[in-house]
Amino acid sequence: MSAPPNAEFQPAVTWHRPVWVLAALLATLSSLGPFAIDTYLPAFEGIAQGLATTPVHLQQTLSGYLAGFSVMMLFHGALSDSFGRRPVVFVGLAVFALASVVCATASHVGVLIAGRVLQGMSCGAGIVVGRAIVRDLFAAVHAQKLMSQITLFFGAAPAIAPIIGGWLFAGFGWRAIFWFLALVAVSVLVLAARTLPETLPPERRQPFTPLALSRGYWQVVSDKRFLLLTLAAGVPFNAMFVFILSAPMLLGHHLKLAPTQFFWLFCWGISGIMGGAWASGRLAGRIPRERQVRWGFGILLVVAFVNTLYHAFVPANVFSAILPVGLIGFGWSMLAPCVTLLVLDRFPERLGLASSLQACLASLSNAIVAGLVAPIAMASVAGLALASFVLGFAGWAAWKLYRMDVRRVIRSEQQAQQDS
Repeated sequence: MSAPPNAEFQPAVTWHRPVWVLAALLATLSSLGPFAIDTYLPAFEGIAQGLATTPVHLQQTLSGYLAGFSVMMLFHGALSDSFGRRPVVFVGLAVFALASVVCATASHVGVLIAGRVLQGMSCGAGIVVGRAIVRDLFAAVHAQKLMSQITLFFGAAPAIAPIIGGWLFAGFGWRAIFWFLALVAVSVLVLAARTLPETLPPERRQPFTPLALSRGYWQVVSDKRFLLLTLAAGVPFNAMFVFILSAPMLLGHHLKLAPTQFFWLFCWGISGIMGGAWASGRLAGRIPRERQVRWGFGILLVVAFVNTLYHAFVPANVFSAILPVGLIGFGWSMLAPCVTLLVLDRFPERLGLASSLQACLASLSNAIVAGLVAPIAMASVAGLALASFVLGFAGWAAWKLYRMDVRRVIRSEQQAQQDS
């Protein structure tokens, strides 16, 4: 599959292999982030014992990783706009492999924290640059199909990673987890070097100077439609994510489930995301993107509203608390590829930088929900349901404001043509 050339879109190269190969490769690049978190979580206690440290100090390995991830998320895309997509991906993978070796050989928790910070700083390259590569290669419909396939592959990572981490920890000890991550990074680096094309030709690259970068960042963040679309794509994800963040309280305290039963929430949520991604790919080109976004928001908001209304009057049970999570994830995943492409289309000459800022703002919204919203909402299932609806409604409101602005500009242009 390759995008047909037209006046608005001219790909620098053409992808000749099966598209699922590219989807699997980009999904693997994007999955390094979740893998770097989820694989080592089952070994937390073992790491604390092995390094003779406290859980509080060990928690800094996660905080350091997230800090490094968030900071570098701002720069991966800008670097790829200046030096090309391949170098940024390759350097990111190489640094991630090196950081994993540092973690695997750490003899002190401070060294482990440093390695985790380095992991976080490097693994975001795949997420950010991968989106730019998709838009470099394909026009709107084909890009949406590919984004949906990537989400489909990517959705399996949070479910598989803890299982692999648990097996490695039980069989070989906690250090094997980081050796495994290093091996994965090297393998993906070799595969990417053999198959991933350079999709940004030299004539389309941006100068890497402080003045050019500051102008680029300001151009993107000062664009009202970019901000509205970023909110429309990122905030509704938290309508599902708030349940995941509150899983220990929701499942253990409110629903009285054993820890061995927690996987039902995660599997159902992931299934919803994968189902929505499949639907998005099937609908690509068959209906307008704007209609698909409306359908996605419609599913998300109806489910979240009914969930809120139900739990306001009826005591929660396992079925009523978990079923809406997957359906909300389905609605979000159905609309997200369309809105993400609309975000990137705002700045075709700075795809990497736009992708960086979108990912950074999405991570910021996740952090706000994790730090402020979830701790308050998790006091009851009804509170979580209400928070989920409010977050989904906020995303929908951003989308409506974007559409109102688009229609306003269209009306102004039509009026100007009539007057002339």
